[in-house]
Amino acid sequence: QVQLVESGGGLVKTGESLTLSCVASGSIPGASTMGWYRQAPGQQREFVADVTSGGIIKYADSVKGRFTISRDNRKNTVWLQMNSLAPEDTALYYCRINRRVTPVMEAWGQGTQVTVSS
Repeated sequence: QVQLVESGGGLVKTGESLTLSCVASGSIPGASTMGWYRQAPGQQREFVADVTSGGIIKYADSVKGRFTISRDNRKNTVWLQMNSLAPEDTALYYCRINRRVTPVMEAWGQGTQVTVSS
């Protein structure tokens, strides 16, 4: 099993920045995708960004140009640098790791709250 622990959330003002971290431990597969999702109150969980172990990165259109995802495979860690935060970025941010080929696996963290005040 894989465990994910997120950190770095908090309360910030519009325009400020935050960096989220997610550390994976346990039986981590050799090739995987690590990423971030978020869920605002009353909304469905949505994709934010992810990065494969080979370095391929994807972003949601809503965060392109403002958020940067990075990963250190040796440290089993993924970061999300969030700049120019806006109230609509307020959500519970979840870390996810998954692998689509055998052995298929998926794990989620417990989430870290990001609140952006206007």
